[in-house]
Amino acid sequence: MNSQFSELPSHKKVFVASDFHLGSPDHATSQKRERKIIRWLTSIQSEAQAIILAGDLFDFWFEYGEVVPRGYIRFLGKLAELKDQGVEIIVFIGNHDLWMFDYFPNELGIPIIRKPESFRIGKNTMLIGHGDGLGPGDRKFKFFKKIFSNKVAQWFFKWAHPDIGIPLAKAWSDSSKNREEPFEGEQERIFQHCKKVESTTHHDYYIFGHRHLVLNMPIAENSTYLNMGEWITDSHYIEIDSNSVTLRKFED
Repeated sequence: MNSQFSELPSHKKVFVASDFHLGSPDHATSQKRERKIIRWLTSIQSEAQAIILAGDLFDFWFEYGEVVPRGYIRFLGKLAELKDQGVEIIVFIGNHDLWMFDYFPNELGIPIIRKPESFRIGKNTMLIGHGDGLGPGDRKFKFFKKIFSNKVAQWFFKWAHPDIGIPLAKAWSDSSKNREEPFEGEQERIFQHCKKVESTTHHDYYIFGHRHLVLNMPIAENSTYLNMGEWITDSHYIEIDSNSVTLRKFED
C-alpha cells in the first residue's frame, strides 16, 4: 500500500480527478475545457499536497518515440508548474490514453500507473484507478484492450504516419464513447469489482473514473465506491484531507 500521504499537514489536501478527454469532440471545445481545468488546478494549487489524475486525460494519446500529439500545451505547462512548486502529481492510465510511455516521467517528472493502487491518505485507506476492464463481463472491450496493449500492435501502429494514425484512432475513440452504457445499479462492473476486493481486503473508499457517471455507492458498512464522472459536460473531483473524503463540483 502506498502510504506517502498518510500524514498530511493540517492545511494540505489530496485532490483526485479523471476523464478530461482533452481533444474531444473538436479543437475549440477541447481548448475551452482545457482552460477550465487549468482554472481548477490554479484554484487548488495552494492547498494541494498531491493531485491524482485517474485516467483518460486525453481522448487520444500516442507517443511516437520522438513525437507526441500536438496541443494541450497549457495543460502540460500547468502540470510542470505545479510539479516544480513541489506538488506531487500521479497519473493513472485510462483506456483512451493507454499509449502513454515515458514522456510524462521523463519530461515532467510525473509517474504513470497502469493498474489500480491502494493508498493510505490521512486516516483513510482507498483503492484508486481508472476503472476500465474491471468487474465481470464486457468481453469485447477486454479483448480490444489486450490488442491495444500488445507491444507488437503498438509497434505496427507507430509506423503509420501521425496524419493517418491519429485521425483513425480519434474516430475509434468517438465511436467507443457513443456506446457508453446507462447506469446499472449494483450491477455496475466497477461496483462489482469493488465488492469482490472488499471481501478480502478492506478499503474505506474505492475511487474510480471511466464510467462518466458521478456515483456514491455504499459497498459495506464502512466502505464506499465513488466515481468522479467526466469533465466533458461536468466538472466533479474528490477532495481528501486528513479526516474526510468529499466529492465536489468545480464551480467556475
